[in-house]
Amino acid sequence: MVLDATATEDKPTNIAGERLRSIIERIERLEEERKALASDIKDIYSEAKSAGFDVKVIRQLIRIRKQEPAEVEEQETLLDVYRRAIGM
Repeated sequence: MVLDATATEDKPTNIAGERLRSIIERIERLEEERKALASDIKDIYSEAKSAGFDVKVIRQLIRIRKQEPAEVEEQETLLDVYRRAIGM
């Protein structure tokens, strides 16, 4: 991509430059939103902890809820088999 030699950092002089600036600005906005969401999630985990909940278990439950039911069942079955194999 070639920009006009008279282009400044603030004003691209062609469509490709404008499109690139738009894409970059959208990504920057989304990065800021992601940062804000991460902060909100952290606050919720702190709230859960102060309410007496075990945050590690909550994280595990969230991870399990993202999985397919058949996958969860298979993992639980294997865990049970392995526990019995080692006498737990």
